[in-house]
Amino acid sequence: MTIISWIILGLLAGAIAKFLLPGRDPGGLIGTTLIGVAGAFIGGWISSRWLDHPITKDFYDGATWAAAIGGSLVLLIAYRLLFGHSRD
Repeated sequence: MTIISWIILGLLAGAIAKFLLPGRDPGGLIGTTLIGVAGAFIGGWISSRWLDHPITKDFYDGATWAAAIGGSLVLLIAYRLLFGHSRD
């Protein structure tokens, strides 16, 4: 997959992570989107490095999507824990 497809996957993974974890985010829409892109990269890297699932050239690989969404969820939860009370 190219860098553009990882960014698109990250945008979609961030939207899915936001859907799975509703509520107010400290960064708003732009912050959640950037977390989704970063989560896709980190999830893909972890998947290929430690879970022995190489990054395929197929955009519709289920394991790649699961890794991207999982990475986005982890980063979104960590972001909320670290910066969640700044908008009170």
